[in-house]
Amino acid sequence: IINPPEAAILGVGRIRKKPIVVNEEIQVSPVMTLSLTFDHRIVDGAPAAEFLRKIKEKIEGKAYSTTVIL
Repeated sequence: IINPPEAAILGVGRIRKKPIVVNEEIQVSPVMTLSLTFDHRIVDGAPAAEFLRKIKEKIEGKAYSTTVIL
């Protein structure tokens, strides 16, 4: 639930090892869930989805091991 004056809330889950399919093979990899709740009166859905995609890109990228810049 978003309370004024909040515009959005980013939920970050813990990192867990899970089986995933990569190149038609099962491998165990670290997986983390992200969720974004936002007020549609303030933020449109497309920019919110792009914001979440960019966060995912940065976390998955090698640069994350040193720092994440949004």
